[in-house]
Amino acid sequence: MAETDDYMRFFPYEEPYANQREAMDRIYNAFSRGQDVLFEGACGTGKTLSSLVPALEYAREEDKTVVITTNVHQQMRQFVADARAITENEPIRAVVFRGKGSMCHIDVGFEECQVLRDNTYEVVDAEREERELEARQEELLEQAQDGDEQAAEARSTVMDELEAVEQRVEDLGEQNTCDYYYNNLVGDNEEFYSWLYDDVRTPDDVYEYAERQHLCGYELLKDGMEGVDLVVCNYHHLLDPTIREQFFRWLGRDPEDVVTIFDEAHNVEDTAREHATRTLTENTLDSALDELQDSDDARSEPAYNVVSAFRAAVEEVYEDSFGFGDREQVGDAWEDVSITNEGKRDDLTLAFLQQYTGKGIDTELDLAVHLGRELDEEYEEAYRNGETTTREECQTLQVATFVRDFMDGSTELGQYPVVSVRRDEATDEVYGRAELYTCIPREVTADLFSEVYATVLMSATLRPFDVIGDVLGLEDPVEMAYGLQFPEDNRRTFAVESPALFASERDDPETQAVVAGVLRDAVEFTAGNALLFFPSYAEAERYHERLDRETDGDPDATLYLDEPGTSVEELRQQFVADDDAALFTSLWGTLAEGVSFDGDDARTVVVVGVPYPHLDDRMDAVQDAYDRAFADRSGRDSGWEYAVEIPTIRKTRQALGRVIRSPEDFGVRALVDRRYTEAGEREMGKYSVRGTFPAEERDEMVDIDPTKLKFAMLNFFTDNDAWDGDAPTP
Repeated sequence: MAETDDYMRFFPYEEPYANQREAMDRIYNAFSRGQDVLFEGACGTGKTLSSLVPALEYAREEDKTVVITTNVHQQMRQFVADARAITENEPIRAVVFRGKGSMCHIDVGFEECQVLRDNTYEVVDAEREERELEARQEELLEQAQDGDEQAAEARSTVMDELEAVEQRVEDLGEQNTCDYYYNNLVGDNEEFYSWLYDDVRTPDDVYEYAERQHLCGYELLKDGMEGVDLVVCNYHHLLDPTIREQFFRWLGRDPEDVVTIFDEAHNVEDTAREHATRTLTENTLDSALDELQDSDDARSEPAYNVVSAFRAAVEEVYEDSFGFGDREQVGDAWEDVSITNEGKRDDLTLAFLQQYTGKGIDTELDLAVHLGRELDEEYEEAYRNGETTTREECQTLQVATFVRDFMDGSTELGQYPVVSVRRDEATDEVYGRAELYTCIPREVTADLFSEVYATVLMSATLRPFDVIGDVLGLEDPVEMAYGLQFPEDNRRTFAVESPALFASERDDPETQAVVAGVLRDAVEFTAGNALLFFPSYAEAERYHERLDRETDGDPDATLYLDEPGTSVEELRQQFVADDDAALFTSLWGTLAEGVSFDGDDARTVVVVGVPYPHLDDRMDAVQDAYDRAFADRSGRDSGWEYAVEIPTIRKTRQALGRVIRSPEDFGVRALVDRRYTEAGEREMGKYSVRGTFPAEERDEMVDIDPTKLKFAMLNFFTDNDAWDGDAPTP
């Protein structure tokens, strides 16, 4: 066990919060045993440093590298701030890494970049050889002029080599290269690395420095990652298996020498699904067919046959799904088309088998894959040699690989075939997409967690731990949970006994009247700003309009509405700059987590209803996969609970955590729906959600009649001397 003073050298502040020291000690001990950690800590209680401090100490003792990752931009900025604070006490080498797409100075794609790198390296290597041969021939010339006959013979050979290399340099000059990367290779980059390690630099800092010096900052960062103590990065560097392999290579580390920390880890489940899911659009299918028509290879005909059959099947499936007027209603966002069948293959597979006529799907797909690989190599060679100005990607290879994987994998547990449609804004045409959706994220994450030395998964909303462990594939993790350690007198959590807002009840006028009354009171009797979260943007807009037109609410409050397509950051800044405002938004929007509303930024947060996600065929598939994968776990209805209810309550708990972010902070949290109350738990059975909250959070919930909320809030804010002027009168 480490002594307290050992890892506290990385703690950058005077004193840790209550329980922070205990958490650091337990995490360090878990690392000593090689165990993973599930770490839940309430918002604002210092989870990042609780994980990062012992990780840095253990990594320094055992020669490992710490990688901390998130998918929330604000948390990335917080990591940088914490790392900078640490380096003021105990210098560490830290690199903040971001994907190539946002750091490229010439805006080329991944494939093009690879070719440019290889070509540029060849040029630099040839120029180096040319200089060496030039120096050698000059040396031999001097010796020959002094009468050394052997030197004269040797120089003749060197001159032949030099001539060949000069021709090679000239030929390579015709190829596509990158000037920025060229300067990386030929220059002395010590000044850059001295600057990089002197502080914790953001990717934007690196980009601006590199642009001024006409260098490739992305490649310099990659080369500078080896031997660092800490890397800050996005989820995809670890969750994408291909990127992860390269990432560890850039670190100069085997996976077992890496300690990973995932922040906002309740998001890992969905992000892992995204990285595992594969899609193929109708446009890509059309491009592949055009590519095959232009090819005179004998394999192009059978390849065209099988690809065109799949293309026709995709179109047939979504066209058959349209009823009267449905096509006209298709928007510019992907919308799923149901293709499930009870006891049979999905509609897309059946349509493909019906459309196909040929010598065998497997045979023709193999021919298409082989042809695609050769075409892809030809495209790379053409770009490498400067015959084309862009690196063309082989559409046939993408299509054939997808179709083969689709046919092989669509019946496997956890793989769900989907067809979606959308409208092209440019052409106004409707087109389709095939997708193989991964329902069970542990198929992605289990390998990662078994490869690396140890992982901390931290969030304010991880519990139930056994569920997150099952879903992500963790073996025997250490489980730690710390609730809000701030004074209980500084907060109130109300469960409002309003009607249960089932989707079928939301249009009821009486229900709307009760909810609107609760919201009016919450806004008027908040000493400051109020955040109002709803199950959808439509519900947020409904109540925003209602309160906006009514005059018996708080006439002085400014009502802000978060709408899709508007700048959330600009809206947030306007809201926090106000001192008597209400912000109406969706719980599924970007303001419900990863965004702090400290102190006066917001004093009340209200969650209206139980914001279950849209329950469609895709979600049914996830539930079914979870039922089959996690059957007989503690007698639970694994599908519904694992896939729907627990993630929904995690989102709700995240929203509640937007207020009360420090020991001095105070505020009110309100849950507006009978399903959150004790009465609802007694009367509504499985429809109640109160039991899904951790026990200590349930203990803090105070059930309250909708008409009494304003009195309770008035008393609370009065007790905290929060009113600027006279308090409102009920």
